[in-house]
Amino acid sequence: MNPPQDTPLSYEQAGVQYELIDPLKVAAQRAAAATAPQLAGHGFSELAASRGESAYVVDVGPFCIASIVECLGTKTLVADEMQHLTGRSWYAGIAQDTIAMAVNDLVTVGATPLVVQAYWAAGGSAWFADGDRAQALVQGWQQACEVCKVAWGGGETPALAGIVEPGRIDLAAACTGLVNPKERLSLGERLGPGDAIVLLGSSGIHANGLSLARKLAERLPQGYLTEIEPGLGYGEALLAPTVLYAPVTEALWAAGVRVHYAANITGHGWRKLLRHPKRLAYRIHTVPPVPAVLRFIQQQAQQDDAEAYGTLNMGAGFALFVAAADAERTVAVAQACGVPAWVAGAVEAGEKRLVIEPLGVAFGGDALQLR
Repeated sequence: MNPPQDTPLSYEQAGVQYELIDPLKVAAQRAAAATAPQLAGHGFSELAASRGESAYVVDVGPFCIASIVECLGTKTLVADEMQHLTGRSWYAGIAQDTIAMAVNDLVTVGATPLVVQAYWAAGGSAWFADGDRAQALVQGWQQACEVCKVAWGGGETPALAGIVEPGRIDLAAACTGLVNPKERLSLGERLGPGDAIVLLGSSGIHANGLSLARKLAERLPQGYLTEIEPGLGYGEALLAPTVLYAPVTEALWAAGVRVHYAANITGHGWRKLLRHPKRLAYRIHTVPPVPAVLRFIQQQAQQDDAEAYGTLNMGAGFALFVAAADAERTVAVAQACGVPAWVAGAVEAGEKRLVIEPLGVAFGGDALQLR
């Protein structure tokens, strides 16, 4: 049964319960860590600090290798419905979303993306019969790779009838990169009090929170065609492609800015700012403008700021922690790459927590459990 139209809509009601998902992730991390000694047989070693981070890092001697695999999630369902409603394919943007899920995680550890692999699992061979949609996926994937200066190495395109629903596709990407030289590593060793928090702008919902967004569409009289501002429909706004942040991180290195830590603001919203295990406080004094689609979701779902900022990116898709002296230069470099950026706050000594002062919202250190 759907919640009444006049009741708040939470992410849990949309079918996503992190308190059920996160314990498995923690258990998997611990089991995975037990396999690390096997690297010694090859003459390599893991960087243990990368356990629980967005990408896994292996020291291979002269440089490090970082790797990540990420699934897009349910954004394809919005694209499919919008194709039905508008007659056009949205899969070029969907391809960029999938690349971004992997690449944006990889660059948090200071890696330069090198190779991307594709996993496109359809509910049957018939999915590939729509030539325009398939070509949009291919072209969008290639274009996103070119923006990130990464090679598309290959992939897998299984038809999984009985596992994936007919007419649907499950998209994922794996990415491998190099941390070279090793001083580019940004696993938080240099993160500390006095560092500035620079937030990079998002293009909208990106690819996290779509379960909530789709549930909300069921409440709207015109569904995805509901106008959220003049000339912009809800479905179109949801399908704005995720920003690719690799050009910014590469430009920062070229400009001599050393990133102390970075966080990709995806699932768990701004709670991702609490990702590093150090006992530090994060104080936000400037909140970026909220994209129209996220403002609409918060209003229509009747979420308070704690729920919205604890679930969605709310206009900030990526966080960079840099020396205070480098904060303004970090903003300038990002803006030169076409990505809005703000010096949004600072790191402080003290009990682990995140305080968003303009909103009167605070998250304790236990608000994010990923290790």
